[in-house]
Amino acid sequence: MTQVALAGLALTASLAFLTWVASLVRHDASLIDRMWPVCIVGAGIVYFVLLPVQTRRGLCMAVIGAAWAVRLCLYITWRNWGHGEDRRYQAIRARNQPNFGFRSLYLVFALQAVLAWVVSAPFLPGMTAPRPLGALDLLGMALALFGTFFEAIGDAQMARFKADPASKGQVMDRGLWRYTRHPNYFGETCVWWGLWLMAMGGAGWGGAWSVVSPLLMTWLLLKVSGVRMLEGDIGERRPAYRDYIARTNAFLPGPVRGNSKAP
Repeated sequence: MTQVALAGLALTASLAFLTWVASLVRHDASLIDRMWPVCIVGAGIVYFVLLPVQTRRGLCMAVIGAAWAVRLCLYITWRNWGHGEDRRYQAIRARNQPNFGFRSLYLVFALQAVLAWVVSAPFLPGMTAPRPLGALDLLGMALALFGTFFEAIGDAQMARFKADPASKGQVMDRGLWRYTRHPNYFGETCVWWGLWLMAMGGAGWGGAWSVVSPLLMTWLLLKVSGVRMLEGDIGERRPAYRDYIARTNAFLPGPVRGNSKAP
């Protein structure tokens, strides 16, 4: 089991290293965002291939994880194509000069490789467990699939909004964005809580330790690279967003508070 887990870490580290090399050529550390889902699920695929027995649960987890990763990787690649380095990484670059190129190897890429490996945790007990699929597995699959579609719908709605010239200067508060300011983050979190439930369905309390995955993902999206970072100065840059914050939940979908400008 330990050797299989370390093989997953080796893959995430290798993918992160190759992305770091590409970032030096492109002068774009935000390339890691495109590889982040691939690193996570890549570790899970390694577990599935190297474990002595491939179970039906393991196959279901691999397919769900791969669907989430491929969609997110392609979407981020399409969204960022031609726009250069994301402003969040530009700020990190500015704070870590000189020699950011080398420093980014451990500040950005090595760190994200380790985090991706930790997030992949539910795959290991879930794919190892020999138990037949049960109610907890079905609940986990439903939650993970719901999260995948919720995130995809939110991303598609935002893409259409940004593509419409009439939306320039406005705040996206329609569709799923009417009920949560970050439907993509909420959906992504549901994916990992769902996969953890599948790990619990297979390994029982022996898989409880892998709760580190959804806890870490939730913390990252709420407190580190997600909501907090994106909204840190958005009220100053876009005053209309302050009203959106006042009437819309940050994360969990909920009813609109007060008067909404959305149709």
